[in-house]
Amino acid sequence: MALTNLEIFEQLDELVKGLLWMGESDYPFEAFIWEFGEGILLNNEIVLKITKHSLETTVKVIEFEVFFRLVMIERNWHNAQESEVVRKYQKLVSMMKQYLSDLKVYKVGEVRKDIYIVGKTNTEDYAGLATVSIET
Repeated sequence: MALTNLEIFEQLDELVKGLLWMGESDYPFEAFIWEFGEGILLNNEIVLKITKHSLETTVKVIEFEVFFRLVMIERNWHNAQESEVVRKYQKLVSMMKQYLSDLKVYKVGEVRKDIYIVGKTNTEDYAGLATVSIET
C-alpha cells in the first residue's frame, strides 16, 4: 500500500520522537517533505539549494545502509534503554525502506555537518529526515 507524502511525513515524525543522532553532540531528527511538482533527480547542487547552503559547501553522499549500520545492531552489553533505541532505529529504517526508494544520505559541511537522509516517494517527491553531526 502506497502512502501519501503527508502520511510518510507523519510516520517519520512519529518514529523519530525522542530519538537523537549521537556523535560528539546529540541532535534530534526532523522529518521533511520536498515537493517539486516535477520529476527532479536529486544531486549535490539541488540538495545545497534546497537546504540554503552555499554551492561551495562540501557534500558527501553516503549509502543509506552504511549510515545506519552501527545503530541497528543490538549488543549484549546494551541496557534496556539502549536496546529500545536500537529497536526504534530498526523500525525507522524498515519504514523508510518500505515507503521510499533511492535512499541516500547527504552530509553537508565540514565539521558541523547537516545530514539529510532522503528517499523518493511514490509521487516522485522526496521525504526524509534532517539532523546534525559534529565530526572533528
